[in-house]
Amino acid sequence: MNAKKILQGLLVILLLMFSFYYTNKSIELIRETDPIMKQIKTTDSKYNLEAENAKIIDDKIIPGKSGKQIDYEKSYSKMKQYGGYNESLTVFKEVSPAISIEDYYDKYIIKGNKEEKAVALVFKVLPNSSIDKIVNILTNKKVRATFFLDGLYIENNTQLVQTLNQFELELLSYDQKYEEVYFNSSLNYLNSLTKKEGKYCYGDYDQKEIIELCSKLNLHTVLPTIKIGNFPYNEIKTKLENSAIISFPINSSTEIELSTVIDYIIQKGYSFLTLDSLLQESYEK
Repeated sequence: MNAKKILQGLLVILLLMFSFYYTNKSIELIRETDPIMKQIKTTDSKYNLEAENAKIIDDKIIPGKSGKQIDYEKSYSKMKQYGGYNESLTVFKEVSPAISIEDYYDKYIIKGNKEEKAVALVFKVLPNSSIDKIVNILTNKKVRATFFLDGLYIENNTQLVQTLNQFELELLSYDQKYEEVYFNSSLNYLNSLTKKEGKYCYGDYDQKEIIELCSKLNLHTVLPTIKIGNFPYNEIKTKLENSAIISFPINSSTEIELSTVIDYIIQKGYSFLTLDSLLQESYEK
């Protein structure tokens, strides 16, 4: 008797499963043949973009780009509620590149991936640097930039650092050294001041100690595309390119010529982004 009841129960479950399966298939068939869904799918070539993989060149990497695809389910649902096809209600989903900088913390990022003209200005702040003039120029010009701050500088200028919330702040070193304990402590302190997690390290050249430490901490290490020396304006005129990471020292040459450099970059049709914005792989920046 018990075996019979168990068998009956199993049959009921199987019938429910088949019923559920065929109901779903029926709904799917109705949806796929709905004129709204058919019209949504005719816009594939118009909207769908393939993801672009990051480019790896030996120990260097250039970010890729996410693609996008129409989210058919969500687009259909919204338009069905609307009562008909409406292109403005199309919903998209992001498609990540198969090869991404997020998988490679042990390679140097050397530039961004933006097709339009955009650059990131980066400033190295050493323990005894004075950045007041640089900050004033950037603020007056309404230019976004990224400062890499030495940990000792942060300790000695905490109040100033807290006022720099219009800029992107990252850790450079601690007293120009890369001992893990001190570096990590400074990183945590900077994160507490900015209320943001650090993302990047800075290298002037292939510095093994930097990339090994930063890779361990899941921080990307950047090498500047253009490393400015003592003649900022002349160097920018000959080296400016799309998606460049442009690194400046804090010195009298930068203070004197930065305003002119910014005017020249603007005149050439470039926009200014923070380092993180320049290097983002998402198509929605």
